[in-house]
Amino acid sequence: MVQLGRTGFDVTRVGLGTWAIGGGGWEFAWGPQDDERSRTTVRHALARGINWIDTAPVYGTGHAEEVVGSVVGGLRPAPKVFTKVSLTWTADRHVTHNLKADSIRAEVEASRKRLRTDVIDLAQVHWPEPDTDIEEAWRTLAELKDRGVVRHIGVSNFTVPQMERAAAIAPVETLQPPYSLVWPDAEKELLPYARTHGIGVIVYSPMGCGLLTGTMTAERVEKMAADDWRRRDSDFHEPRLSRHLALARLLAEIGRQHDGRTAAEVAIAWTLANPAVTAAIVGGRSPEQVDGFVGAMNLHLTKDDLARIEAFRTEHP
Repeated sequence: MVQLGRTGFDVTRVGLGTWAIGGGGWEFAWGPQDDERSRTTVRHALARGINWIDTAPVYGTGHAEEVVGSVVGGLRPAPKVFTKVSLTWTADRHVTHNLKADSIRAEVEASRKRLRTDVIDLAQVHWPEPDTDIEEAWRTLAELKDRGVVRHIGVSNFTVPQMERAAAIAPVETLQPPYSLVWPDAEKELLPYARTHGIGVIVYSPMGCGLLTGTMTAERVEKMAADDWRRRDSDFHEPRLSRHLALARLLAEIGRQHDGRTAAEVAIAWTLANPAVTAAIVGGRSPEQVDGFVGAMNLHLTKDDLARIEAFRTEHP
């Protein structure tokens, strides 16, 4: 357990991400997903010791929150559930950005119903777009916190200047940036800023959306569902794909030297080795996937492990 910034929450170093269990049929889907398998996955993650879940209204255009709520909405003690605001959608499930106060209030109310809870543990601004409305959004979340509708407030995908603008209104309690060996840019400015200012950091996509699991192949990419957003992403195509798969092989080799840990666990442990990182959000669509990454919570990479990974990064930027 570690404390998430100044929230007072004690969280496991890995939390369950629910982007994929939103299912298919929307703009940023991961392909179809069976709901009962999703519920079994959530229960299994909790049974393995994970004590928090990260979700968002936009995942499956409300569906991921409904699935999570159907599992945790009556549990006592309940896991912490973190959700977001700012991404809305049209009737044809096209994703739009909205940081207006009325929209945020409506999103939070809808999330409370889907999650079957009176109070949301952590509400985060999902994306800071449009930039001109950041202050309005943050002021609204601060008001909802003051009213007791949400316990804590945070940001996701913000730059340092954007966090400073928010902090001028109310403290930024948490930050959720992408961070992995595929997308490491957060380590340049975001993570040092968060550490200096006591902001809890929960990084997302620590396995590069599947690229560093050790199970990804070029053939698997070709067979991805037509509505899987990764088919459109350059990191899943050459020349970047070969670089990432070679890195995954290195992580698997390091894992074998730690009593047979998986490449996924090593990839996650690498993010947790950064002193600014509190915990990592890891998506899972099945109990087997949970079993493949949950051990990252107590995997400590050696200086030699980290040096080997850094040498790869230098040779293959």
